[in-house]
Amino acid sequence: MKSHFAIILLFLLAVPSVVFSQYYNSGKKYTFALGTDDFLLDGKPFQMRAGEIHPDRIPPEHWRNRIQLAKAMGLNTIACYVFWSNHETEEGKYDFTTWNRNLAEFLTIVKEEGMFVFLRPGPYCCAEYDFGAMPPYLLKYPDIKIRCMDPRYTAAAEKYIAELAKMVKPFLVTKGGPIILLQVENEYGSFGNDRNYLKWLDELWRKNGIDIPFTTGDGPTTYMLEAGSLPGLAVGLDSGSSLKDFELAQKMNPGVPVFSSETYPGWLTHWGEEWAKVKPENFGKEVDFLMKNNKSFNLYVFHGGTNFGFTAGANADRIEGTKNGINHSFMPDLTSYDYDAPITEEGKVTEKYIVIREVIQKYLPANEKLPEIPKEVPVVKVPDFKPAPFTSLWNNLPEPVKLVQPQPMEYLNQYQGLILYRTKLVGHKSGKLILRDLHDYALVFLNGQLIDTVDRRLNENTVMLPKTDVETPVLDILVEAMGHINFAEFMIDRKGITDRVILNGMTLMNWDVYQFPLKENWIQNLGKTDKISDLPGTFFKGTINLNEPADTYFDMSGYSKGMVWVNGNNLGRYWEIGPQKRLYCPQSFLKSGENSVIILDLLQKEPAVVTSAVSH
Repeated sequence: MKSHFAIILLFLLAVPSVVFSQYYNSGKKYTFALGTDDFLLDGKPFQMRAGEIHPDRIPPEHWRNRIQLAKAMGLNTIACYVFWSNHETEEGKYDFTTWNRNLAEFLTIVKEEGMFVFLRPGPYCCAEYDFGAMPPYLLKYPDIKIRCMDPRYTAAAEKYIAELAKMVKPFLVTKGGPIILLQVENEYGSFGNDRNYLKWLDELWRKNGIDIPFTTGDGPTTYMLEAGSLPGLAVGLDSGSSLKDFELAQKMNPGVPVFSSETYPGWLTHWGEEWAKVKPENFGKEVDFLMKNNKSFNLYVFHGGTNFGFTAGANADRIEGTKNGINHSFMPDLTSYDYDAPITEEGKVTEKYIVIREVIQKYLPANEKLPEIPKEVPVVKVPDFKPAPFTSLWNNLPEPVKLVQPQPMEYLNQYQGLILYRTKLVGHKSGKLILRDLHDYALVFLNGQLIDTVDRRLNENTVMLPKTDVETPVLDILVEAMGHINFAEFMIDRKGITDRVILNGMTLMNWDVYQFPLKENWIQNLGKTDKISDLPGTFFKGTINLNEPADTYFDMSGYSKGMVWVNGNNLGRYWEIGPQKRLYCPQSFLKSGENSVIILDLLQKEPAVVTSAVSH
């Protein structure tokens, strides 16, 4: 099978460029409207063949390549989420210009490549993104309610939408731009039933000058469609994979187009799982159904990209009954957002890509041939290196915040990274220690000795503290945030110790709390420590000398659990439980000459060799 795929791919790459009938022409102004059954482009039925690409997850130097790959597969539209939290980088401060936040540049490239845009701006996105791409500062309010008419939430959403609207208005189809359709909310019927909230969003976008057709997106069930759709808005189905799905949506919300707003070529993967895979032939049948029945669709995702930094979210499923006070599972997402998509994380064409390209070509007019598949962006190996211990968390303790009882990060205006809770044991000094509502992973120390780890994924919250001869033992609990839950009922998901700590039934009081947001400027300013602490939580530092930078992967198989910064840029998390052991590093993070690599490992005190690879 692999050899057959390789032959097909080589043939396609060798085919000379042929004419592609582009729907979008930057010199022409189009009209786009909702018909009773179809989208209408210049008054004629239009099949939207969209592929989802998230500019926030892709190095900007590769945006054009990924868009060209979508066009060469037979798509005519780019769907993209806009991640609110990636653009409101601090409360009240918006960034639409730096690195992967330059949405205007992305939209310009889409326009230049002759593609339309299906914009999905939130405010809630899901997308396995931290907190569904809503800014986690909302969680500093103890009683906040999200995705409803809570005035604190709506005030923040109003400001974001006003800022985003100013930026995207020149790119609307009504202004001669490529944006033809906007999603007002995402899968709301899976979360809530406040249609007043949906109407408010609809009116808010219009008030801010967004004068193009709108849509919603929900699962193809009666209750989801009833709670999540609005009259007059197109209905997106996540996914629409049978005529029965489309008929249900048309019955529930008649007189508007129905399309598959998320057709899944792959699926997400969590830490500790096997890589999620979807067979190319199975997905090919689903796309064939959509093409054969002339249904508009969006492939979620065409290309996934990477959860750089701390942007990976988490999922949670309800557990019937309770265990140790826990009523749901916790499943943090990987750094890679490969998604088993037609294009891999590093941008390689897959067998699935070829299958879908052939399916789409089959249904196009005989004179409409797809363009040549663009050349792959090179991914290379870089020199192996072995970093050396550099410093430690324990050598860089900030000034503590004094609290009577532990509080979550968000109450202390911290939204990512690590937090250390320290107290002196008075009364009980050994026995059963319960970390009530720990979020998400903790190392427990007693008198400077690691006693145990606690993993929320495994529904753990208990440690047995041994007896000690120390008169006033010191208890340290180092907690890592592993991503705010991004979907459904458990999204109010604060990090750290979110309730209290109990020893033999006694609530422990009087804590010193040390915050480690691990922001990139702090990492860059770390200094070498002469005598590094013996406790786990070591920073290792190494260098790579390059003649010419290029994309690569760093293989972290020799390490246990932590994160990596290259020239101050956070590549994301690694964890020995896998399945991901390699972190993608784009060319733009590297430079000619000497490159600095800093590794923070929470468990390992001895360095190991870091090798490189060309795929995850």
